[in-house]
Amino acid sequence: MLQKKFTVNIREFDEARPVAEIVQTASRYNSDIHFISGSKIINAKSIMGMMSLGLCNNEEISIEADGADEIDAIDAIIKYMTTED
Repeated sequence: MLQKKFTVNIREFDEARPVAEIVQTASRYNSDIHFISGSKIINAKSIMGMMSLGLCNNEEISIEADGADEIDAIDAIIKYMTTED
């Protein structure tokens, strides 16, 4: 199991598009992937769960993955969620 903290910084942030991209990215991996924000633990492969998370730019959040491809999964999701250009 691997867990990392990072600060969300998604360019052209709006509610629906980034959430859909995150879910699609997470779904490409076999690992179980969850976001942790405060007391919430959300399945990154669940569109409804991710919508309920209410992500905002400049928010610090943790991602946790467990499985054979956990490193690749976390790296891909963090890369998308921290794009600065």
